[in-house]
Amino acid sequence: YPWGIDPFWNLASNKLTFVNSYKMKLAVILGLAQMTFGLVLSFFNYRFKKQTLDMTCTFLPQMIFMQCLIGYLVFMIFYKWFNCNATTVQPSLLICLINMFLNFGKKIEPEQHLYDMQRYVQSALVVLAVICIPWMFGAKPLIQHLYPRVHQASYEQFDNDDDDDEDEEEHGIMDVMVHQGIETIEFSLGCISNTASYLRLWALSLAHAELSEVLWNMVMAAGIEININKYVNPIAIIIAFAFWAAGTIVILVIMEGLSAFLHALRLHWVEFQNKFYEGEGRCFAPFSFERILNGADDE
Repeated sequence: YPWGIDPFWNLASNKLTFVNSYKMKLAVILGLAQMTFGLVLSFFNYRFKKQTLDMTCTFLPQMIFMQCLIGYLVFMIFYKWFNCNATTVQPSLLICLINMFLNFGKKIEPEQHLYDMQRYVQSALVVLAVICIPWMFGAKPLIQHLYPRVHQASYEQFDNDDDDDEDEEEHGIMDVMVHQGIETIEFSLGCISNTASYLRLWALSLAHAELSEVLWNMVMAAGIEININKYVNPIAIIIAFAFWAAGTIVILVIMEGLSAFLHALRLHWVEFQNKFYEGEGRCFAPFSFERILNGADDE
């Protein structure tokens, strides 16, 4: 089966253990893909606004930091899928990720060994991730302080022409450092919390699968197994099917569908859009003849 799961897993005694692990890994992979796409969109935002400083001091360290942690976890997931089997050691990927920091530079234990040069690769990734933290925090304020022209351009790139007569807002180095500090802490901690938040996809899938199985076994299968006589059996199956269909539509389609929609909406708004969405720009003004006649659009 190059794609999907062998149907015989449904008959296995350890089906739930296997399927749970599989779905958890898929949730992490989907989470990394969407968060990485969000960072790529932030790059296009910076390029559109010609904010080269943000491209090098915000986007680049954020991308490196995320790939060194979550990207490496996804790499280990695929490596374990394609290279480990029942006859080889199958290390816990979560323990491997934790030991990257707790046992930095130390020899990899045999039960946690996944591939050759693992010790040096993990040490290099930890060093890169640690370097990215002061890079995100201090590089932009320092460059703007040393080169005021860059500092001025970064805040005046998209100023409106009708605001030229107003006093320009002062952005000192401390203001920028506070902003960068908040953004650095939020992003660093968010890499872990946001990835964990995508596990809600696994939880939704587990709940849906278990509810489907319960409805089938307790309603439809029970109706099929009724064996009284040839007249009662079809009626029992029809009644069981009616209850099973109603439960499927109400619980699985309506309730589960609404739950899945709300969770997906939350993932898009929080975990995805916080990578690039800023909520800045011009306030939306709907088309109005009254505004045109009053000259409000000319102000």
